[in-house]
Order: sequence, then structure tokens, then C-alpha cells
Amino acid sequence: MLGNTPVPSHGPQIPDGAIAESMSVLSGVTDAVFMPWIEDRISLIWLKPKDDRLGMTRFEVGSTELNRRRRLRLDPGKVTIGLHPALLEDEALYRHTFVHEFLHAAGLTLHTPLHDKLTNKIAPSPKLSDSPLLQRLRESVLGDLKVKSWTCQHCGYTWDRTTVRKPLRCHKCARPL
Repeated sequence: MLGNTPVPSHGPQIPDGAIAESMSVLSGVTDAVFMPWIEDRISLIWLKPKDDRLGMTRFEVGSTELNRRRRLRLDPGKVTIGLHPALLEDEALYRHTFVHEFLHAAGLTLHTPLHDKLTNKIAPSPKLSDSPLLQRLRESVLGDLKVKSWTCQHCGYTWDRTTVRKPLRCHKCARPL
């Protein structure tokens, strides 16, 4: 999908104020066990253009050691945050993805409702209509799907597929599909 994205000659940058805002929002969040150390432990890299992820967080210690350090609230060691170079096209999505990965690095390692709530509080995800990158990703996913249109069994109305999920109701008669 994003494989033809050029890799910039400069490394990724931390968005202005993203760490300070994240740290203030994380104040009092008990799951953010690595918060005291994380600002000094993270490094940023570009993911390979062929990578299908927009971001990733990698702890240099193994999972057993990471769980031990979480439980004992110890220094996490070196943490690498990788961002896809295509994010340079969309500043809001770049910031959102960085904050999402930074929260993982701070100790919120699982995708939970709390993680989503905090990410959207600090750096809301852009709307699909405001993000050319998200629109490109959606078009790529829709282009690869077998079902290109939907037809209602009740009224016979047919419409082109514009979403990844199957609709629950007919757009014309509103009956369940």
C-alpha cells in the first residue's frame, strides 16, 4: 500500500509538545509504569516503506524481562519507536501515531479503552475526510476486496462499496441485510 514512499534523509522528529502533553495527561495513570524514565530512553527510526504498519514500539528487553520490569516498576531500558515515512504527508496523523506509540513506551503496552481515550485526548486522529493518507489507505484496502458493491435482498437496491465493514441496513429501505 505504502511501499513506494521515499525514506527521508533525516530521521523522524518528535512533534512539538507531544511528550510534555503526554506526560501531563499520564500523571496519575497507574499503568504508565515507565513514565519516569521513558523520555530519556526512546529513540525514533523510520520503518521500511514496505512495512504495513504506521507505527511500532519495540522494547530491547524480552517479554519476560519486560513483564518483570513492569511489575516491579523498574527502568524499561532502551525503547525504539518506529514511524512510517508516509506519515510525513499528514501532520495530524503523524502526531496521533507518535503519541499512540509513546503511550505504549510509557507502559500502556496493550490496546485498551484507556489507551485509546488518552491517545485521542492528547492527539486526536484526523477525520477520514481531512486525511489524504487515510483516504489512500482506505482506497487501497477497498480495491483489494472481492465484494465491490452491496445489493439489498428486499428492495433490490445496489450501491458501491465505500466502507471496509459490511453495512447493517439497506441505504434505501433501511431493512437489515
